[in-house]
Amino acid sequence: MIRALKDAVKRRWPSLRLRTILLATLLFTAALPGVGALFLRVYENTLVRQTEAELVAQGAALAAAAQALWPGATPTPGDPRDYRPEASTIDLRTTPVLDERPPAQPRAEAGDPQAIEMVRRLEPILRTTQRTTLASIQLVDRSGVIVRGAGVGGSYAQVGEVAQGLHGQVTTVLRRNGAYSQRYAFEWLSRASSLRIHHVRPILVNGRVVGALLLSRSPRALFRGLYEDRGKIILGVVLIFGILIVLAGLVSRGIARPIEALGRATRGVAAGTDAVPDTPSTAAVEIRELYENFRAMAGVIDRRSRYLRDFAASVSHEFKTPLTGIAGAIELLEDHGATMTPSERARFLANIKADAARLSQLVARLMDLARADMAQPEPDVAVDAAAVVRQLADAFDIAGFDLRIEAADALPLVAVPRSTLEAVLTTLLENARHAGASRVTIALEDKGDAIELAVSDNGKGIAAADAERIFEPFFTTKRAQGGTGLGLAISLSLLRASGGRLVLADPGAAGACFLLALPTVGR
Repeated sequence: MIRALKDAVKRRWPSLRLRTILLATLLFTAALPGVGALFLRVYENTLVRQTEAELVAQGAALAAAAQALWPGATPTPGDPRDYRPEASTIDLRTTPVLDERPPAQPRAEAGDPQAIEMVRRLEPILRTTQRTTLASIQLVDRSGVIVRGAGVGGSYAQVGEVAQGLHGQVTTVLRRNGAYSQRYAFEWLSRASSLRIHHVRPILVNGRVVGALLLSRSPRALFRGLYEDRGKIILGVVLIFGILIVLAGLVSRGIARPIEALGRATRGVAAGTDAVPDTPSTAAVEIRELYENFRAMAGVIDRRSRYLRDFAASVSHEFKTPLTGIAGAIELLEDHGATMTPSERARFLANIKADAARLSQLVARLMDLARADMAQPEPDVAVDAAAVVRQLADAFDIAGFDLRIEAADALPLVAVPRSTLEAVLTTLLENARHAGASRVTIALEDKGDAIELAVSDNGKGIAAADAERIFEPFFTTKRAQGGTGLGLAISLSLLRASGGRLVLADPGAAGACFLLALPTVGR
């Protein structure tokens, strides 16, 4: 089911440009605070708590006035250090919403005369406060009988918050507003628009509850609050979009444009051009690294392409000569084989055999070169280079060929496989013998991060004109003696695979000298 849904989404997912994705992300991020404030009711909850705070302040002031004007009240000096701020208790997400406040129950008894007298004294203050705050203000005596406000003479003793207030508790509740009717098209987005906040505060005289003050009011409407704060909201929106434009420009210059330029360069490299753009200075660090990696990759691809072209041309040339000889000999045998003498026939067959042997040798050496080019560094390799050199000295202990070794007693191990070191040294020693050398010296020296092997001989040496080409595949000056020109190319590839180097020292000098740099273990 999930896989089918994923496949359906993939089939219908539109192709979006990176700029579109980044811009959509920035827009969503910029709109998230406003959307959250609206739909998560953060802003509306703030308006509700603000209304509650206003009712608490009004109730505290009016209750204090009622206490002071109550008949027979004894003034009690308060402690100036006794501050008890009341925190908000209403939360739209957690506070339960009660039904509309039930109507007052009829009572036969009249209200408390002292409460009625206090109302008469306090009425100017209550009327002025009510005109300013638009809050509903009611007072009940200690029995819950309404002595001021709507429903005078009725009883609220059965109402929960009033009962708590008459027991000395300050209480605020949310109730539905029965007189509510929608006035705005989007008013349904506001949860608080159909609610009313009811605040009950006891009146304490001489240490006992003599009545309670009932305040109620609808909270500030969400859209009215938005309208009243329109200046701040518009300024915030302008600032957000200004920052958004700046961020979009930075993202475009730092990510989108460089990636588009790199895409064009990729197509250019695929088409055979070498035009790799310069790394943009405004691009992100990762994009800069991507440019450098791409430039290195393009260089490797170019070198590999040139190598393959040259290699293909060289292979074609090397194979063409023996194949031409074989084809010519076969043609002569077909045309004149019957009239040839046995010695002539044997000579042509010997030529065919020699050319076939050279082809076989070329194929074998090409396979060696391919394996050398594809070789990978072997982990945890630790080889004693001096021991390998001494073993080869025993193998080349032949008459007329003197192999000398110069090495310190203790040399660090090298991170080059034994087989690689043996193959490279064998190639160099064989080349020295074919060049007419009678003495070869192998000197080993610790260079810190590598062991340097200097392989020098007293042969004919290498001409300066040939020194730059000796590592090219198929380059040889001994082709008539069966040389393939692949030995040094294979040796160079094998050493590079292990992080080593092979160079010719002092080209044109008497005798040849090759330097091998072998990386040491752990350095």
